[in-house]
Amino acid sequence: MSTHDLDLMARGGTLALLALWSWVLWRDSRGQLAARCAMAMNAGIASYQIVTAAWENDLSALGLVFAVGAGSTPALFWLFAKTWFSDQTRLRPRDLALVALWAGNVLAMQLTFLLLPGAPCYPALIFRPGLLAFGLAGLWHAWRGRDGDLIESRRKLRFWLIVTVGFYVVAIGIAEPLVYSGRASHAILSAIAGSSALTTLGLLGAMLITRRADLFGPEPAAATDRNEPAGQGADDPLVQRLLALMESERPHRDEGLTIAALATRLGEQEYRLRRTINRALGHRNFAQFLNSWRLTEVRQALADPAQREVPILTIAIDAGFGSLGPFNRAFKESEGATPSEFRARMLADSEIG
Repeated sequence: MSTHDLDLMARGGTLALLALWSWVLWRDSRGQLAARCAMAMNAGIASYQIVTAAWENDLSALGLVFAVGAGSTPALFWLFAKTWFSDQTRLRPRDLALVALWAGNVLAMQLTFLLLPGAPCYPALIFRPGLLAFGLAGLWHAWRGRDGDLIESRRKLRFWLIVTVGFYVVAIGIAEPLVYSGRASHAILSAIAGSSALTTLGLLGAMLITRRADLFGPEPAAATDRNEPAGQGADDPLVQRLLALMESERPHRDEGLTIAALATRLGEQEYRLRRTINRALGHRNFAQFLNSWRLTEVRQALADPAQREVPILTIAIDAGFGSLGPFNRAFKESEGATPSEFRARMLADSEIG
């Protein structure tokens, strides 16, 4: 069996695994934003496997689709990491615009190569640093919130995602310029693409043994108070002590509060506190838990006629938000309205009442 045959088998296996993973995501978690971003990223990875095998190298609509999909993979990985590790429930227009601009640059680069061979390709000047920037930004999202991640299986996947994706971003970023300039054999890219089958298999196996609710969360449902214990959690002494501490001492007002520090204040082991906040109160990360308390305090202040003249920024900072930008995003995602709109509506209702 030739090396070429082995390469094609590895790529075929990768495509099959990506298709299986995407089907599992669609079947179990299609209502979740992060799962849909993962499926888009899988499509980009599959396109890269096809393009680097030179299966679609001609000037055709299908070839351009695969080429743009392959070139968009770094941006799709960044979007996936951003939505998954931050537990976002909606895409921000700015993020979508950035991905669209990147895909447009990839399309312009491919058209220049195909229609104007030998001509200066200015979009290509952006592509290499952009690839590294998106890859590093995605890894930064994976690294940034690791301590506050309350899903143990996802915390472990963060490490392996950082290692494997980091390796491929660096390897591809170094190998492609050498190969396309004629200073290295195309076999290097074939080896990188072929080895991704093993990587995909490992990540898929980790995903499949992880509970779907832990991986991407339950399907979207009606909003509920996530600081109210559900089921048997209501009788858990740790839950009661935690809620009593949050209500009486308001530690959420400390912008730099960590889960380790909160566990120390409770005199409890950190792993037990993580499990309690996740399983009894339904929060997937510690920042989400703290923001729920902060937003409750902000809503009460904005609806209070006695605080009508207090600036919204002051209320947000007092509640524990570090700056206006993150506060506005968190508030609008929670309430579907800006803080000023919410205040105006609540104060108008109180005057009518």
